[in-house]
This record gives sequence, C-alpha cells and structure tokens, in this order.
Amino acid sequence: QVQLVESGGGLVQAGGSLRLSCAAAGRTLSGYAMGWFRQAPGKEREFVATIRWSGGATYYADSVKGRFTISRDNAKNTVYLQMNSLRPEDTAVYYCVADTVGPRRSLSRLTRPGDYSYWGQGTQVTVSS
Repeated sequence: QVQLVESGGGLVQAGGSLRLSCAAAGRTLSGYAMGWFRQAPGKEREFVATIRWSGGATYYADSVKGRFTISRDNAKNTVYLQMNSLRPEDTAVYYCVADTVGPRRSLSRLTRPGDYSYWGQGTQVTVSS
C-alpha cells in the first residue's frame, strides 16, 4: 500500500505560480511512477504529468508542457508539481497518483486514470482571471 497526501493548492491570479507537493508513505518508490491528474467541474479526470521514480524521466500533457514541471525528492519521498503561467482553465482538483511501472514501459502509455492504483485525496487549485 502507498499512501499519498497532497498539499499546496490554493487561489492564484492568472499568470501566477503554485507548487503542489505529494508525500508518499508506505513503501520505497523504486520501480514506481508518480504523477498528477486533475478534474474540473463537469469534466473527466485529465492526465497532467508523470515521473519515473528511478531515473527521473518525465512525461507531460500537451496542455501543460512548458508551463508545469514535475520533480521528485528521493530523500523526502515527495513529488512536486511546479505550475507557472497559470490560466483559468487550469482550475481543477489536482490528484497525486502512483503505481508500479516496468523499466521498459513508456511513460507516454501511463496517461489514463486506470493506469494508477494509488490516489491522493486531491487539492483544489483555482486560477482567477
């Protein structure tokens, strides 16, 4: 079992920045991918970014590429999502996710909610125009 706890959400003006954190507990994360999804009201959950814990390879949704950066801190067992140049359409509940991933599996194939077994409780991000 992996427990995920997100923090760092809030209200920000368009063009501003926020950093989300997700602390993982329960087991070592070697062999895991961790990532972020988001869900806006009335919309389906949407993939945002993912990172392979071993090696740090990353993959992003086109909608956030160049604005968001996913990273991890091995010592703290924590993954971060740095969000810059925020837009009103980034408003959503952001969820941290995790699951095991084979060393040869491409991160680009880990973009569906069903690809991840472990989910955090979510943190609200609101971007005002």
